Amino acid sequence: MAGEFQVSGTNKAALFTLMNWKKGKPPKDFVGFAIEYQEPGGDRFYALKNRLNFLKKDGSVDKESKSTRLAPIQKFRWVHFPRNAEMSGEFVYRVTPVFMNDAGELSYGEARDAAIELRRETYPGQLNVSFTRGFVSSQAFVDRYESRGDISTLLPAKANAGLTFVPTHPLAKEALAWMGFEARDAILEVLDEAIADKQAQVRVVAYDLSEPDVVSRLEKIGKRLKIIIDDDGTHAGPGSGESQAEKRLSVSAGAANVKRQHMGKLQHNKTIVVDGPKTKAAVCGSTNFSCRGFFVQANNAVVLRGANAIKPFAVAFDQYWTNGTPAAFGQTTSAQWTDLKLKDIKAKVAFSPHAPTNALLDAIATDIAGGTTSNLFYSLAFLYQTPGAMQNAIKKVMLDKKLFVYGISDKKVGGLDVQLPDGAIVPMRPAALGKGAPEPFKSEPVGGGGTRMHHKFVVIDFDKPSARVYLGSYNFSTAADKSNGENLLLIGDRRVATSYMIEALRLFDHYHFRVIQNDAKKAKRKLHLLRPPNAGEMPWWDADWKEVRKIRDRELFA
Repeated sequence: MAGEFQVSGTNKAALFTLMNWKKGKPPKDFVGFAIEYQEPGGDRFYALKNRLNFLKKDGSVDKESKSTRLAPIQKFRWVHFPRNAEMSGEFVYRVTPVFMNDAGELSYGEARDAAIELRRETYPGQLNVSFTRGFVSSQAFVDRYESRGDISTLLPAKANAGLTFVPTHPLAKEALAWMGFEARDAILEVLDEAIADKQAQVRVVAYDLSEPDVVSRLEKIGKRLKIIIDDDGTHAGPGSGESQAEKRLSVSAGAANVKRQHMGKLQHNKTIVVDGPKTKAAVCGSTNFSCRGFFVQANNAVVLRGANAIKPFAVAFDQYWTNGTPAAFGQTTSAQWTDLKLKDIKAKVAFSPHAPTNALLDAIATDIAGGTTSNLFYSLAFLYQTPGAMQNAIKKVMLDKKLFVYGISDKKVGGLDVQLPDGAIVPMRPAALGKGAPEPFKSEPVGGGGTRMHHKFVVIDFDKPSARVYLGSYNFSTAADKSNGENLLLIGDRRVATSYMIEALRLFDHYHFRVIQNDAKKAKRKLHLLRPPNAGEMPWWDADWKEVRKIRDRELFA
């Protein structure tokens, strides 16, 4: 790796940097990149596969996924998840330009190798950013699991059945681990540490609480646990998952250690604090402790470690416990920005609800509208259903042609809003490929309905020293600012900003391609790789050198 934030190839004779052309434009016979990777300590390269192929000689779609040496990637950036991503050491990626002659024969140019270390922890012992996979609606899920049982065999149809539901899918354990990805592992790991540290005190604030692995672990902590559980709306009913969890934890922890609460509206936090001689950790972010939060939605969870870092979360818990209204909590120290005192990482946290004198929403909107100098990435549930300062700020940045903006927002009632490279906002309902998906793709499950994209984060200028991320349970709305119980972090760090940028990018690409697929379905158009152009035609990469946003995309990432 060349420094912390830029990866460079090793072959100076190659005609491209890593995924971008060095001089001018590619030749017209350039048909994409072959991508291979070698695991740490390995002695061979594995080719990434592409589901898209060149059309067969008879003009039909080739449905077989093939090596990118035969079906090259026709993009100038990509995101890859290695099979063994948690292996320590450097993964070596080999990128090779692929060309095609008039006879349809492929040839290969000079390759470039680049070594990348995939850290399991973002900052070991201090801060770890983790994500759920959020891809129930995906070809990968269909390939891996749907042939052995549909989504109903993995997840309950309703949240209140979460604590009693028993999966019947033959690969349930593997499938749920795959779906929950890093965030599920990180959250359960903290709870397992709390169980093992017999003197640790545990404090939890939970909006949703209906995931069996979480609740069973909280029971094992016994009377060392104090917990606040939301009781707004459907959570208040006697049959809700939250009421079921309250009943169980009142036995294991004692009724005096379990409190139901809503603030002006929701107690929307998803925080865990473990304070013991062996473990000092805090969990925050957008991931609810429910089956949907772990296995369906796109979510993030941040684990902070160290006495200084967890103290604001412990203090906030105590102040929620004794100040159950917005007026009272808004006057506490927790409603102010508090430095997390992490080594070499600028990070602070504030908890909602805020009083009018310490509200944060307008200041955040001002930072976005006036402080974005290069790029903005966002993944925000309900953005376009929440008029106000935040929506206005993002719209202002979108209109500035000097700035690069990608974003995605979940709708309040199903589907997604995807901001396309040209700035247009395209609604998608549902956010999955249904029956009649264009070849070579298959229809995807639409079960586990409701919100699919549940993140609440904004990344500003990830490629600059001033890179920063706003994140948490905070929905960037007036209700989140002044009414609900929420956590909001501001982290000024390029490694963290890059992590969230990649998450925003993978979600954007995932759903942007579904826009393309749905358009192809309506037009009855085939999806395939493009061959070199005939006379009067443009090559597949032409728009990457003509359209302003695609030029910025290529230059920024490649």
